Amino acid sequence: MSSFVLICAQAIGVVVLADFISGLVHWLEDAYGTETTPLVGPLMIRPNIVHHHYPRHFTKLNWWQSSWDLVLLGIVLIGATAWADVLTWHVGLFVAICVNANQIHKWSHQTRAENGRIVSFLQDMHLLQTPRQHGLHHTDPKNTYYCPITNMVNPVLEFIGFWPKMEAAVEALTGATRRTDTSNRGEGPVPAWVAELRRTSPTHVHDLSSAHRPAAMKATDAERS
Repeated sequence: MSSFVLICAQAIGVVVLADFISGLVHWLEDAYGTETTPLVGPLMIRPNIVHHHYPRHFTKLNWWQSSWDLVLLGIVLIGATAWADVLTWHVGLFVAICVNANQIHKWSHQTRAENGRIVSFLQDMHLLQTPRQHGLHHTDPKNTYYCPITNMVNPVLEFIGFWPKMEAAVEALTGATRRTDTSNRGEGPVPAWVAELRRTSPTHVHDLSSAHRPAAMKATDAERS
């Protein structure tokens, strides 16, 4: 019995760590660099800028299109830990969760009909992050609730003011400040390349009207008004 409890506790710890690491990467993507930053700009920052302007845009992507970069990183981590002879089930679970972080994130932007009964049930049980909690990240100024996998980690980080402290540390050490997010009200016009993307994309992938939003996100909108 004690062994089972220990394994469960370790598994929960792995899930929390995966959520935290995913949130840390999400924060870096949201806060620093631009779409022209070498390598990471086109691959990571540009999609994030689009996502803040049109949150449902990436729901048109299939699993591979959303997750190929995470798969490659996961393979590297599995290979490195195997080579170092430290590959355990903990590493496998961590990789499995992180590889699917973008897909879990995507489910937070889809309707219950789009997600199906199983995913919707897991969200209802708070085993996956709920659209309501993720909706807080998309509330201006969009600088909070970065962790995309569970409902466990974000409240703790918000309670201790983790992200503002991280940004203050980055500024003190490097002089770098947070990127202006033009998707926030009053923070500048939409970049021309983002506006062009909206013009040329199918309507359903960027429509933010009530009919295309999960009920929990609409509730978040009501709380904002």
